[in-house]
Amino acid sequence: MRGMKLASLLSRTPSAQPGISGVARVDRRIRDLVKRVSPGDIAVIDQVDLDRASADALVQAQVAAVINAAPSISGRYPNLGPEVLLKAGVPLFDNAGREVLHRVRDGSMVRVHENTVYVGRREVATCVVQTPESVADQIVEARAGMSAQLEAFSANTIEFLRRERSLILDGVGVPDLRVSLADRHVVVVAPGPGHAEDFHALKRYVRRHRPVLIGVERAADTMRDLGFSPDVVVGDPTTVEASTLTAASEIVVPAQPDGHAPGVERVQDLGIGAVTFPATANPEDLALLLTEAHDADLVVTVGFQATLREFLDSGRSGSNPSTFLTRLKLGTRVIDGKAVARLHRARAPRTSLFVVLALLAVAVVALVLVGLDAGYGAVVADWWNAAVDWVMNLW
Repeated sequence: MRGMKLASLLSRTPSAQPGISGVARVDRRIRDLVKRVSPGDIAVIDQVDLDRASADALVQAQVAAVINAAPSISGRYPNLGPEVLLKAGVPLFDNAGREVLHRVRDGSMVRVHENTVYVGRREVATCVVQTPESVADQIVEARAGMSAQLEAFSANTIEFLRRERSLILDGVGVPDLRVSLADRHVVVVAPGPGHAEDFHALKRYVRRHRPVLIGVERAADTMRDLGFSPDVVVGDPTTVEASTLTAASEIVVPAQPDGHAPGVERVQDLGIGAVTFPATANPEDLALLLTEAHDADLVVTVGFQATLREFLDSGRSGSNPSTFLTRLKLGTRVIDGKAVARLHRARAPRTSLFVVLALLAVAVVALVLVGLDAGYGAVVADWWNAAVDWVMNLW
């Protein structure tokens, strides 16, 4: 239902009532909400400046619509979430007021028609119907807030460095791993936008260099879906399939400063071990810190933010500056997966040309021989087709 359009949603409405109807799932924490939402439900959230990661999670959950109690674009900076929802065909009903969180019960039937939210026949809230045009206009206005956003980010970066100085500078708290990373290539896949496609583009690189594979939360499942088992899984285990967790050699669970590691019970229930990593950085940055502390030779990142807008958006108002400092710490050892994929594609045509020439030479000889006995023609044709398919895979 990722590409669901408004017309198809209207057909879901029971009886003759206009609008979009569905079971309401109410939660201020989108991360918790998507764990219990079903396709066709209506998500009722409260998030100022809806970020791309949250919007991607809602799209993946196949919600029918999103009602946001808060403004999805406050104007502080050009956040990406509203664009993601609307491009996926998920209607966004915005700025409904915090009362909607109390007036709409979780699990109740809710209906949205035009700019009004109903529970049964009762009108519970009014909202702003966001469109691609309205979002584009607000994004243009929000660009003016970038300078203030950067200033806030700078201040939070300094505060983070004070709080996590020993981790960032000296690696204090980084857990030991059974999997050796020293002097090896490592691919770290985070669940960012397009991570599945970007990792798929690296399959030739992975098969050739045999790097250590680190999957961050649900990106570890993506690796399994594409035919690779992650060596290390980093993140909340409740976001990862049990089969992926049991296939991994190592599981690293982020822990709070007091040592509590949310989700570690799931690993224990599966009867497998895990190590904890106490820090306030996000899981993908903890994965990068693991590679640095354990002397990886080259770190290829997939699913990480690449542009300034994505960078600010991922930090939710600059509240999590760990990525900036982590990248500085790794320095030249870290490289974006898109660049690695492009380099491998650039080398492929030369190799393929020599292969094609060799195959043509062999084919000529084979055809001469087949001329003596036409009964082998079908065999040679099948061989030729298979060879062409193999060469095309190199390009």
